[in-house]
Amino acid sequence: MSDDEAVILMVDSNLQWENLLPSEKAFAYKMKLEALKRQGKRSDLTSDQVGRRLETAEIIGDETGESRNQVRRYIRLTNLVKPLLNMVDEGRIAFSPAVELSYLTREQQAYLLDSIEQEDATPSLSQAIRMKKLSQQGKLTPEVIYAVLTEEKPNQKEQVRIKTESLRKYFPSSYTAEQMERAILKMLEERYRAKHRGQER
Repeated sequence: MSDDEAVILMVDSNLQWENLLPSEKAFAYKMKLEALKRQGKRSDLTSDQVGRRLETAEIIGDETGESRNQVRRYIRLTNLVKPLLNMVDEGRIAFSPAVELSYLTREQQAYLLDSIEQEDATPSLSQAIRMKKLSQQGKLTPEVIYAVLTEEKPNQKEQVRIKTESLRKYFPSSYTAEQMERAILKMLEERYRAKHRGQER
């Protein structure tokens, strides 16, 4: 077995795991994409039954049940600096805005990270798209990043924020932010019902 075949086998095995973090899926897709590209022009990798040439991302998509565009979007996440990628894994930054933010330079991402921590706010999809466009135009300065991030979002509602680190000790290490949120809401619902049952007696 060649090195590339070993990488592909390893990635395929890892992709079978449940509850993969977005970053894990992103780097797995990237590794497989690079291994497939290195394998070159083997016909069984580059053509379908009617001889149409397949893109590498399309091959991965066919094997994982995702579109080639979605595969590419996951791979884009590997361009995020680690603290921002961690926020995607924790559910603090949604997938679609994260893809747009991956087009920012590493310096711009560092400025964004500072603003996120300062304001305890993360960009919406529309804000992320605007930052990407401004970055491509060479107009995304630290001041502009801060101004975009601190705009009041449409239908913005007051939220209770609890840092993920504060909750980690109460949950298994494998739990994502979404799983922790569901567990907390379930416990609150059970407490609420128990309280009302007690009042009815």
